[in-house]
Amino acid sequence: MVDLSVKIKSLSFKNPVMTASGTFGYGEEFDDFIDVNQLGGIIVKGTTIANREGNPYPRMAETPSGMLNAVGLQNKGVDYFIEHIYPRIKKYATNVFVNVSGSTIEDYIAVAEKINELEKIPGIELNISCPNVKQGGMAFGTSCESAASVTKEIRKVYKKIIIVKLSPNVTDIASIAKSVEAEGADSVSLINTLLGMAVNAETRKPILSTVTGGLSGPAVKPVALRMVWQVYNAVKIPVIGLGGIMNATDAIEFIIAGATAIQVGTANFIDPQVSVKIVASIQEYMERHHIKSISEIIGSLKIK
Repeated sequence: MVDLSVKIKSLSFKNPVMTASGTFGYGEEFDDFIDVNQLGGIIVKGTTIANREGNPYPRMAETPSGMLNAVGLQNKGVDYFIEHIYPRIKKYATNVFVNVSGSTIEDYIAVAEKINELEKIPGIELNISCPNVKQGGMAFGTSCESAASVTKEIRKVYKKIIIVKLSPNVTDIASIAKSVEAEGADSVSLINTLLGMAVNAETRKPILSTVTGGLSGPAVKPVALRMVWQVYNAVKIPVIGLGGIMNATDAIEFIIAGATAIQVGTANFIDPQVSVKIVASIQEYMERHHIKSISEIIGSLKIK
């Protein structure tokens, strides 16, 4: 038997396969298709302090080898999550993380404090691609200073695992990763979506109501892979890789580039069973290559 288990700080994962926030609902939506407990972990959709209706339709568009989304963090707020959703999903025998979002540092703190009280939630993923309304709408994750400041404040109030989800819409993602590591992040996940847009040539209007949106899917994989490799070589904390992972080969490439774990996102919309298929195929790959532990290949990229 091969050992697929990995660790982030003191938290154990039965395998490195997780699902990405916003693509897997709260897990229970997939109960008819897979045994969620077979996964290393799931990250539930973005959760904010108050109810958000999201952006007007249309807010999704198919693109070559990918998709654009501008859903806008639609959710019913953290209190609704705690009262109605948490009691249903705490049954899972896997790591359930909550993706935490906000428009101000105070918003992030308020959500994190509430999630900190939930026994069956071992960690949060900070979405620092949100616009900081106090700084003119610039995303927290686009500067070392703002990324570090939100991480520092959350570390003060949140006592369990903090994963910081990094934005790729920057010139030096490694520096931002180092800045959140210095302020107490236990791990970083990358990449979030790339900023893109789509145009209707017949009407000469944007396809999305918000004009721009987040690009995900196979089209972003080479960028994501490069950024994971750069960050792995810049920090000492575990890196979680995501961006265009459609199958086990993609997942293994990210692990070789330095990812301790991976997240499956857009692929869930195409095949609701893809995540557990990736777990099985990683195991088959390891057996075929006589690899006893997944840790043997994390960051094993041969440059020379």
